[in-house]
Amino acid sequence: MHRHGYKGRKFHRQRDQRSMLISGLADELIRRQAIETTLPKAKELMSYVDKLITKAKKSDLHNRRQIIAKLPSLTAAHQLVDEIAPKLKERTSGYLRIEKTSLRKGDNTQLARISFVDDLSAMAAPAEVVKEDAPAEVKPEKKIAEKPTSKAKQSLKL
Repeated sequence: MHRHGYKGRKFHRQRDQRSMLISGLADELIRRQAIETTLPKAKELMSYVDKLITKAKKSDLHNRRQIIAKLPSLTAAHQLVDEIAPKLKERTSGYLRIEKTSLRKGDNTQLARISFVDDLSAMAAPAEVVKEDAPAEVKPEKKIAEKPTSKAKQSLKL
């Protein structure tokens, strides 16, 4: 059988398992900023996350919803749009780096570390204008006299 017109790697998995594998790896990569996996999975993951970052840089509602649909956790999607994408505004592509690390002990598979090219922890997000108002004066609250309970009323009457 020929492979003409078939894109991507199959990883000996069915379509839904393959898509969940890649989206799960993307979720962990966004949360941790670097992960170690096999080389073919890292290569497949690189194109998947690059497309997500390009959408996240636009940061409008439609693209945010598309990113939420592609990632399994909502926190990773918001972290990508709100924290990571603003730090990568000057870069147009090539957000990730793949480095070969070692061979896995059990089956001698080539492992690779995939991480962001820029160190995101050291980079500061673009400065937003924050208007600080003077703190409002806190007025002490007046205590309202408590009404006597029914037993207290009866004791007063006696």
